[in-house]
This record gives sequence, C-alpha cells and structure tokens, in this order.
Amino acid sequence: MNRKPDYLTHAVLALGVVLFALPVWLVLAGSTQESEAITRGDLSLIPHLSGLPRYWQVLTEGTRGAEPVWHMLAISSAMALCIALGKITISILSAYAVVFFRFPLRKLAFWSIFVTLMLPVEVRIIPTYSVMAQFGLINTFTGLWVPLIASATATLLFRQVFVAIPDELVEAARMDGAGPLRFLRDIVIPVSGANIAALFVILFVYGWNQYLWPLLVATDPSLDTIVIGLVKMIGIDSDTDWAAVMATAVMALLPPVAVVVLMQRWFVAGLTEGEK
Repeated sequence: MNRKPDYLTHAVLALGVVLFALPVWLVLAGSTQESEAITRGDLSLIPHLSGLPRYWQVLTEGTRGAEPVWHMLAISSAMALCIALGKITISILSAYAVVFFRFPLRKLAFWSIFVTLMLPVEVRIIPTYSVMAQFGLINTFTGLWVPLIASATATLLFRQVFVAIPDELVEAARMDGAGPLRFLRDIVIPVSGANIAALFVILFVYGWNQYLWPLLVATDPSLDTIVIGLVKMIGIDSDTDWAAVMATAVMALLPPVAVVVLMQRWFVAGLTEGEK
C-alpha cells in the first residue's frame, strides 16, 4: 500500500534545517569576505574562494593579539577530553559502588549525589574557585578541567544501566571467582559500552562549550580556549576583524562535529536501546 507523502512533516523539517543551517552558512560565507563588507552589511551568501587563505593565517598566526587558533583548539580539545573521560570514569565508579556494594548509608550517598543536580553551576562557582586557589591551580591547565569532572547526571544514568543487570549474572560471576574489579572490567563496562559512547559525545560537547569557568580560572592567554578566544577577538564594533572571527568560529565547529559524526552510531544506540 502506497502512503501519501506527509507534506506538512517535510515542510516543518525543511524549515528546521534552514533555521539551523542558514546562520552557519552565513558565517562560512562571511569568513571568506572582507571585514569592511561585513561591517557595512554587504554580506554575500556566496563564499569567495579568494578569502580561503584567511583560514591558514588565523590558524597559524591568530589576530589582534589573540593566540593562534591551533593553540586554542588544542587547549579546548584537551580540556573537553579530560572532562568527558573524567566524568565517565568517576560516574561509572560511583554508580558501581552504589549498585553492587552494600555499605552503611548507601542510599544517603546516592541521594547526596543526586541532590547536587538542583544546584546550578553559578551557585558553586565561588566556593569552587576558592578551593582551586587554595590548591594553587589558578592559571593552570589542571584547574580548567578538574572541578568539572563530577557529574550527578552521568552517575544517575549509569546507575539505571547497572540496576538492569540481572542478579543471576552477578551470582554467576561471583561463583566463577570474579572479584569486583574483574566484574567491572569484564561485565559491567562492556554492557554499558553504548551508554558510555553516547555520554562521551554529550560530555565532550559540554566541555568544548565551557565559557564561564575558563574565563574565571585562567587569565593567562596561553590557556585561552577557543570559546574565550572568540570573545577576545571581538573588540569595538568598528575595530573587529569579523572575517577572522567568522573563520575562527567555523574552525571551532569542526572538532565537536567530527566527534558527533564519527560516533553517531554508538551515540544513537546509547540513547535508544532499552534494558539489556
């Protein structure tokens, strides 16, 4: 039976694509044109091939006193990787302890972690900054990512995955002589593989887009992330090299897009699969 095309659905989808893609296309086109034309509002929708060398210039030399873009991309990539891997590691261990170990105040420990979901980042900024200052981690790369590696959300998600593991599997592993670490390595982590991949994508993008915390904890230009660098490149309106800013914005999109595209299959599986 042939179904009639759902024109309304396709129209809404096309509108969504335009709304999301058009600003990105404008940035891409503007990055290849002269800043004066952008300032005057004469932005063309057609990219100019003559402006492509600007990407190499901004990537290697930077602009208006900012660090070269390759350096800011490296800082952002390293920070996002550390945040994603740190959050996943701590969350797996926390959820594993809460689900499979029996100790006093176990439920209180879990709910103490869960309650932190109600505290916005802004509430924790000042005490977190104070702790980092006491440890001497201001203006250090470690200070950029260590305070951001705890995640109540990821702990909750892993707990839900671990709870779904059958008790028979736990008993079988215990009868085979598997200790806690072996059970974690050989059973729990493989079962959670899709969820780990999905969370890695989400947390990498989260770490990549961090602005407030790097702005406070790192005033050294050599520790500027790509997000901070973009803001610093935007000076007085009449003195901003908008073409360079747009070229930097395009390059800032590439790493998170690459992560999403390369891990798309695992990302979708981790979000859609049911109980194991």
